[in-house]
Formats: sequence, structure tokens, C-alpha cells
Amino acid sequence: MSQQKQLLPLGAALMVGGLSIGAFAAEGDESPNNNAAASNTTVLPTIEVQVGAEDSYRATTTRVGKTLQDPHDIPQAITTVTNQLMEDQQVSSLRDALRNVAGLTFNAAEGGRGGDNMMLRGFYTYGDMYLDGIRDTAQYNRETFYLEQVDVLRGAGAMMFGRGQAGGVINQVSKTPHIGDKGKITGSVGMYGYYEMTGDFNKQITDTIAVRFNGMKRFESSWRKNPAAKDHPETDRDGFAISAAIGLNTANEFVVSHIRTTTDDKPDYGIRFDTDTRKPSKLYPSKYYWGTDANFDESTTNITTATFTHRFSPDSEWRTSLRHGDYKRSYWASAPNATLAPDAASVNGSPKTRGQHYKTLAIQTDYNLNFSLLNMNHEFMIGGEYLNEENFRHSLQNFGGTTPDNPPDYRAYRYNLTGTPAEFDSRTYAIYAQDTIEFLPNLKLTLGGRRDEMKAEYSGANDFTMKFGEWSTRGALSYHFSDQSHFYIAHSDSFSPTGDLYQLSTEPLPPERSQVSEIGAKWLLFGGDLALRTALYRADKKWERNNDLESSNASVLSRKRRTDGFELEAMGRITPNWEVFSGLALMDSEIRKPVDGANPGLKGKRSRNTPVYTFNLWTTYKLPYGWKIGGGVEAKGKRYGYNPTSAGALPTLPGGTKFHPNTAPAYMRWDAMVAYEQPRWAMRLNVQNLFNTTYYDSVYDNGGFVVPGIRRRAIMTAEFKF
Repeated sequence: MSQQKQLLPLGAALMVGGLSIGAFAAEGDESPNNNAAASNTTVLPTIEVQVGAEDSYRATTTRVGKTLQDPHDIPQAITTVTNQLMEDQQVSSLRDALRNVAGLTFNAAEGGRGGDNMMLRGFYTYGDMYLDGIRDTAQYNRETFYLEQVDVLRGAGAMMFGRGQAGGVINQVSKTPHIGDKGKITGSVGMYGYYEMTGDFNKQITDTIAVRFNGMKRFESSWRKNPAAKDHPETDRDGFAISAAIGLNTANEFVVSHIRTTTDDKPDYGIRFDTDTRKPSKLYPSKYYWGTDANFDESTTNITTATFTHRFSPDSEWRTSLRHGDYKRSYWASAPNATLAPDAASVNGSPKTRGQHYKTLAIQTDYNLNFSLLNMNHEFMIGGEYLNEENFRHSLQNFGGTTPDNPPDYRAYRYNLTGTPAEFDSRTYAIYAQDTIEFLPNLKLTLGGRRDEMKAEYSGANDFTMKFGEWSTRGALSYHFSDQSHFYIAHSDSFSPTGDLYQLSTEPLPPERSQVSEIGAKWLLFGGDLALRTALYRADKKWERNNDLESSNASVLSRKRRTDGFELEAMGRITPNWEVFSGLALMDSEIRKPVDGANPGLKGKRSRNTPVYTFNLWTTYKLPYGWKIGGGVEAKGKRYGYNPTSAGALPTLPGGTKFHPNTAPAYMRWDAMVAYEQPRWAMRLNVQNLFNTTYYDSVYDNGGFVVPGIRRRAIMTAEFKF
């Protein structure tokens, strides 16, 4: 990339920042409500910026809709995993946090269960990961130690997020500084070598300035083992997040943060399917692991963000964010063999290698205004966004051989001397606007549109330039019978060039298009402590892509795919002592039109890794004298793994004719918890997979293998607050 291309958007950011700094400097000359006042007092006591309820499973605020609002008021299905829920479950990774989301399943790829590769409502989410509302699509392992909550917005990204998939948006919400001194240290130890230490420290400097630091170190091994090498898969991660805020709860607020995480894992690719039964292979026990300690999954992630918010009044706000992200990752994993047992030299396990360096520069600005016109209330929002993405990736060089006497020897970031690396440089510009109009009492109409212009240059097996200019729209009609009930009907669409996934295409292809129609209802019960929602939806997607992480070509999965579904969720307090978080998703997903060249018999077949049902339940109850007990279940129906672009015969059982692809069986996993809590300290025991069930939680898309979930594991946690 030329220097000029870097400076143009940065210059625009500096101009925006200059205006913001000017507003900040003028704070003493203008009161927050725009009335002239000779006062230096700028505190706005009515503004609440803390996201999430600290000790509840029901979130009361979210920014997933571009403005700070109650999830109950959003005319679209949304699930929020709160910090309290993650703590009670001893959740450490984003992946484990998302087990609480109905209709979500996990893909196995790039290191199996260690990767963030999810399906939502039967559609991919790799282009729909966000951090504080800014795109976060890099391939890395996300942690939760610096997260306040995780918002999952169902439906096409549409005008709020631009290019995206049909399933929805996963937005991570960072912890930010707040007024008041507060600290917490936790230490955990458990089975299979598990240990974790975290720290969360907030320090108030002045009435409007505070800093916050979060740190984490975690290690865990596995019940799976290479019987020849005696090695296990491992997770070894650490990180910190530091942030500072100036002007907290005033008309002008500036927050700057930096997140750094590193990993040094031993990745697990799972086991093969049996071609005779189409089930996970029984030739070798599920505890067998084909990797060794020579394998690695190393990564370093650095994300720096600066956000300035100017509040013209309680009804008018301008928010601008600038982010730079740098993501490095390199791995060598050993895929399982269908006929050969694990060996000590990583010869029988097929090597999967990659090195990647991904960089982003993003600028995002939003202006929100609530006003009344012609006796109608308006919630108006307008904004713009710039995103530059650069990526380099290549396979790794083997400095060894392929035999037990001369075993493979791959090294992190030591790229192959043969072959052609894949590179791309993309720039996206977007503008968007939305208005929610209350044209009759309690009856609101939401209309929004977004224009994305993207240009991407690719080099690799094929060099070409791709340009896209697409509109995305959103519309909803919602009615509040009361403050506690909300009924809505909504439609949204979006497109996705999914830049990273196109870099190996043999020719430019039309963008993906997604359309989602949804009718739903939300209720607040027990004085607002318990949120209940239900939704009925239809999601269609055309020209769906997936970059097969095992192959050298990007593939078109289907010309058209559909999921019809129903969701029911409850979260919050039933009584002051009884909390619940639960969700049920029913999904009927099918290929409506196979891609040209694929077997036409695939039409009407159920989509990959999309079970008919998912169900999750977690509940806790506070007993006298500081005791608390809890437990829950995660259940998923059977999931298919097969190649929907294949021109060959449909997968069947030997001698059969009925469609029967590789299938991960349905499962139920039960967890339990008991805790003793005091104001300053607490002890908690979590038992995961209480009944020691063998289950498979990740399915490789093309059906090659499946990754077993954890066996029974007990974790003891001590917590100290000050």
C-alpha cells in the first residue's frame, strides 16, 4: 500500500478529531444543553454510560443498534451474554460464552475447537464479528477477560453494519473506565492442568478521569492424548487490556484503549468420520490425538482504539472512533488419519500449516438526534465509515522430512519458498442513515439505508481487482402495548463481498445477498427483572461463499439457501434469589438452489452444521448465609458435514440410496456450580460436563472430521474484591 492511501483516511480522522478537540476545549464556554453559560461545570448527572447490569443475567443497555438503548426496545432478535453469566459459568473464551446463544453452532477448522468459527441460524459469522461496533474479522482466538458483555443481533447486518451474513452480528463489548475505585483478582485451578489468573482494576483519578486495567493468564491441557508421544492438546494464552477515559459523564468524553493477547496453543483437529457408518470413527478411541508438542498455534493480537463522544444535549450525541488492528498468527496442526494411529513424529497426522498477517485501519462516526416534528417523535441517526484491510498469508516451509527418521519440522512465520502467497488490500467507504418515527402513540416505524463502496486488489494464484457498490436496507414496525411489551415485524438485507474469502477465486463473482424477515415479541416480567422474547423468521441467502480453510480455492456453497426458524429466550431474575438464562431454537434449513456444476440432488437437503434444534439452560439460586447453587444443560440435534458443491454422487451409507452425509450425533452436556459469596471475597466450584458425556461440539464443514468436547472437569475459583 502506498503512503498516500494511508494518509488520506487518516487525515480525515484528524479533521474529525480536530473538531472534537475543539469542542472539548470549548467545554467551559458552553453548557451541555447548548445554552450560553459562564460556568465550567460540565457534569451531566442524567447520562448513564455503564453498559450492562453488573450482577444480573438480563442486560439493560446495548450499543449494537448504534445508539445506547435497552435491548427490549430493539425491533430485532437480540441475545446478550452478561459478565455475571460468564463469571458464574467460569467462561474464559468467547467461544464458550456463545454456548449460551440459541441457534449457534461451532465449525471445526484452523485448529479445531481453539478457533472462533461459528454458525448462527445456519449461516457463517466470520464476516460478522465486531468489537465495540467496529468490524473484527481477523482469524484469532478471542478471550473474555476484558469484556463487559457479548451482544448477538440476529438477522442481516443491513444498514447498521453493512456487508455481512444472514445469521446475525456478534458484538463484543469492552470493559471501560468508570467513576470510583474498584478491583478484583481471581485465581482458578482445575483438572487437566487448568489454571487461570485474572485481574480487573479501575482507578478514579479526578471527578471525570479514570483508568482501567484487565489482565489474564490461562493454561489448560486436554483429556485427549497422543498414545505414542504422550502429548496433549493445550491452550496457553495471556493478555492485557488498558484504557483511560477523560470527561466521564460530561458533555465531552474521550476514551483510548489498547488490547494485546498472545497464544501458544497445541491445536486439536479431532477425529475422522467413518465412511461405513457416517459417524465419528470407532477405529481409534475418541481420546486419541494425532498432534504432538511440535505442533503450534501462535498468535499476537494488538488492537488500539480511540473514541470521542460529544453530547450536544441529552437528546443529541456525536460519537467518533478510530482503530488500528494488527493480527499475526501462525500454526501447524496435525489432522487425524482415518487408517493410521497417532505416532510420535507427526508423520501419520496430515500437516496443516499457515502464517498470516492481517492489519486494519477503521474510522467510524455516528450522529444521533431525538426530536419532535409535526407532532411525531423521531430517533434519527446518520453516520459514515472507512475501513482499510490488508492481509498476507502463506503456507509454512518444512525444514524436515516426512518419515519417522526425518520427521516434519515447521516453524512459526517461516514461509514456504514455493507456491504463491495470497494477499489482498481492500478499502471500504460507507454512509448510512436511519430514522425511527413514532407516528402514533407507541407505534414506531424504523427505516434505514446504507451504501457501501468497496475496492479490493488481490494477488496470489490469480491477480485481479474487485469493485462493489451495494445498498443495504432495514425496516421495522413495532408497537409497545406498554413499557413491558413490544411487538414488531422487521425486514433487513445486506450484501457481503467477504474480501478475504475471494482472494483465491478464479474470477470475480456477484456479492452475497441476504434477506431476513422476522416477526417477534418481547416482554419484561416481574418488574422488568426478567426478559422474555420470541421470534419467527425466514432468512435467505444467495451466492454464499466459504473459504475452505483446507483447500486452495474459495468455493461457492450454494446459489440460494434458506433457514426458517423459531426462537424463544428468557433471561433475568424470576425472584430476587433466582436467575435464569435459557434459549430454544428450531431451524429448518435447506439448499434451495445448488451452485452450477453441483449434484442437482442437493436441492432440498438440510444445510451443513445446522441442527433442527438447539437448547440451552443455566440457572442459579441464592441460598441463606452466602451460598449459591446453579447448573444447566446445553443440547444440540445432529449436524451434517458434507461438500454442497460436489458434482459427485450424494453421500449415502454403503449400499444405500438415501441421502446420509457424515453426521455428528445429538448431545446433551450438563454443568453444575456451587459458590460461597461474601461482599469482599468468594469461592466457586464449577463442574463442566457433569455426567462425563462423550460428545462432539465442532464439525468440519466438508465432513472430514469432528472435534470432541471436553470430558468432566472440575474448576475451583477464588475471588477477592477491593
